[in-house]
Amino acid sequence: MTITPPIPLKKPKQIEQFGHIRIDNYAWMKDENWQKVLHDPSLLQSDIAEYLKAENQYTEAMMNGTKALQNDLFEAMKSRLAPEDSSPPQEDGTWLYASRFEKDLQYRIYFRISRETNKEEILLDINARARQFDYYQLGAIEHSPDHRLLAYAEDTQGSEIWRISIKDLATGKILPQYISDCNGDFTFSGDSQYLFWVYRDENGRPTKIYRRNIATGQDKLVYLEQNPGFFLSIQRSLSNNWLYITAKDHDTSEIWVIPAAQPTLYPICITKREKGVIYEVTDWDNHFIIKTNIDRSCNFKLMRVAIPSVDALTKQPGILNRERWQEWIPYDSETYLIEMIAYQNYLVRLERNNVNTRIQIIDKQGKVQLVTGDEESYVISLDSILDPETDWLYYSYQSPTTPRQWWKYHMKTGEKKLIKAQQIPSGHDPDQFCTKRLLAPASDGQLIPITVTYHKDTPLDGSSPLLLYGYGSYGHAIDPNFSIINLNYLKRGWIYAIAHIRGGSEKGWNWFLSGRKFEKINSFMDFIECAEYLLSHQYTRAGRIVADGRSAGGMVMGAITNMRPDLFAAIIAVVPFVDVLNTMSDETLPLTPPEWPEWGNPIQDMLAYTYIASYSPYDNIAKKAYPAILAVGGLTDPRVTYWEPAKWIAKLRENNFSRKPQLLKINMDSGHAGTAGRFDSLKEAAFIQAFACWAIETNF
Repeated sequence: MTITPPIPLKKPKQIEQFGHIRIDNYAWMKDENWQKVLHDPSLLQSDIAEYLKAENQYTEAMMNGTKALQNDLFEAMKSRLAPEDSSPPQEDGTWLYASRFEKDLQYRIYFRISRETNKEEILLDINARARQFDYYQLGAIEHSPDHRLLAYAEDTQGSEIWRISIKDLATGKILPQYISDCNGDFTFSGDSQYLFWVYRDENGRPTKIYRRNIATGQDKLVYLEQNPGFFLSIQRSLSNNWLYITAKDHDTSEIWVIPAAQPTLYPICITKREKGVIYEVTDWDNHFIIKTNIDRSCNFKLMRVAIPSVDALTKQPGILNRERWQEWIPYDSETYLIEMIAYQNYLVRLERNNVNTRIQIIDKQGKVQLVTGDEESYVISLDSILDPETDWLYYSYQSPTTPRQWWKYHMKTGEKKLIKAQQIPSGHDPDQFCTKRLLAPASDGQLIPITVTYHKDTPLDGSSPLLLYGYGSYGHAIDPNFSIINLNYLKRGWIYAIAHIRGGSEKGWNWFLSGRKFEKINSFMDFIECAEYLLSHQYTRAGRIVADGRSAGGMVMGAITNMRPDLFAAIIAVVPFVDVLNTMSDETLPLTPPEWPEWGNPIQDMLAYTYIASYSPYDNIAKKAYPAILAVGGLTDPRVTYWEPAKWIAKLRENNFSRKPQLLKINMDSGHAGTAGRFDSLKEAAFIQAFACWAIETNF
C-alpha cells in the first residue's frame, strides 16, 4: 500500500524587508493567537490542528514497520536504568537532602533525613503530582534556609509558564498564595521570610523581580528591566550573605546585590552595564570575586573588590564600580573559565582546556590544587553543595565509555573517595568500547575537535554507519558524556561522533565568537568538514551518515541539508530552529530581542538581513534530492515554535527530488524539552533511533 503525505494548503504571504520581497506559502501555520495556545493548547486553530494531526498520522504510518525495533531499542535503554536509584545526599545543617527513583516510577521523590534521628521525611512526590496532568515538568526546587518551607516550580503544558508553590514542611500543607505567570526562577531570602521570584510577561520574557512576603502573600516590585533583550535571574549566594539579581543578554551583563540579612533593602548595582562587558559575581574571603571578560580577556579572568559595609554600599553609589576591581587570577588564552563556587575556605573554579574540563582549587593562603581526568575524552563537572563550610569538594566524572561517577575530594588533605558509580543493570564493560579525540582541518586552517566512540569490534573500513551530532551555538559546549541512549548505536555497530563545531565553547570563548552572527557560516562548514574528515579516514562513507542536531543545532541540520544533501542518509532535527529570518524579524516572540546579539537584527540592520537570508534553512530550500528527514517539534514550545518544523517539512517535501521521506512529528502535549518522565523520554529516543536505523537499512 502506498502511503501518501498530507498536502498542505498554500496561502502566499508577501513579506518585504529592505526592498527584498519573499513569498511564504506556509505562514498560515503560525496561529496568530499563539500566546493563548501556550496557555491552553486546545485553542489551536482548527485547520492547523487538523494538519498537524494528519502529519503525525503520516509519520506513524511510515514508521509502522519499525514498531518492533522501537520496542527493542526502548527495552535496551530501560534495561540500563537502575529500577531504584538515589542521588548522593547533600548535607545542610541537621539534615541530609536527596531524591530517588522508585521501581517502575517515572519521576523523582524528594526527601530528607534527620541527621539526629535518622528519620526520613518525604518532601515532594513528583509522581503524585504528574498523575494529574498529561505533561509534567518540575523546575527549580529549594528549601528555605531555616528548613521550614519548600518552594518548587511546575510546568504542566511544556510551555515554560511556571507556577511556584510553597509547602509548609511542618504541616505538610501547600500555602494558598501560589505564584503564576512566572519563569520558574526563585530563591528564599536569608531569613526565610521572603521569596524572590521572576515575573514572565505576555511575550514570555522575564522582566520583573518581586519579593513575596510569605506570611501575607503580598508582592513588592524589586527590579524592573526596561530592555526587552535582557533576561533576568535571581539567586542566593552559597554563603547565604547575598542575593544576586542578574540582567544580561548574550554580550552584556549587569548585577545588583541585596544583603540577604536585610532583604527589604533596594538592590545595589555592582557596576553599570557596558556593551560587550560580561561579568558574574560571588562572595568569598570578604571580597566579591568577579568573573569577567574586560581587557580583552576573552576566556575570562577573575578580579576582586573588597566588600564594604552595608551602610557604605547604600550611601556611596559606585563603591563597587569596575574601576575599583583588582586583578586576581589572570587571563589564560588556553583555558576557558566556566564557573566558580565559593566554599567558606576555598574558591573552586571549573575550567575547559581543549574540550575536556578540569577543576582548580585555591585556598586563602594561595595554595592551588588541580583535579583532572586521565582518559583521552572525558568531562568533569561540579556538583552542587548546600554546606559552604565543608572541606569536601563534590564533583562528577564520566566519559563516553565510563558511566558517571560521583566523587568527594578533601581539599585540605587531598583524600579522594568514590561516593557512587552509575549502575548499568544489564551490564557494561568500558573495555569493550573505544573513544578518541580527532582533529579535522577546516578550510581556514582551524582544527575542529571530533569525539568518536565505537565498539572495539566495529570495523573502521568505511562500512560502518555513523551518527554525527552537532550543536554550535550560544557558547554551549557538547560534552563527551556517558549515555545509555547512545549505547544502542554502539552495540549495533554504529560509530557515534560529536562534531565540536564553532559556535560552542569547546576550545574557549573565541570558539563561540567565531561561529556566531556574521561568522555563523563557520558552524555549518565545520560540521560538513567533520563529516568529510570521517569519510576520508574510513570511519564511514557517504550515505552511511545520519546527522543529528537539536534546537539551535537544528539550524545546523537545516543548513547542511541544503548545502550537502549528498553526504547524509538522513537528518534528525529535534525542535529545529530553521525559520531564522522570519523568527528574528518577529519581535513579539519570546526569544527574538534577546537573540539579536547572537544572530543579528534583520529588522533594523540590512547586513544582518542579508546574511541571515543567505543561510536561513527555510529560505534556502531548493529543488534537489534531499536525504530522509525527521523533524520533531512541540506544540507548546515557546523557544522554537511548532510552526518552524512544520513549515520546513512542508517546503522540503514540495521541493524534494529523491524518494526519501521527510517526516514531521509534533508532540501535541509538550514543548521544547520533549516528552517528560524517565521512561516516556526513552520511548521518544527509541522512536528517533528507529528512524536512523530505518534510514540506513532501507533502500528508499
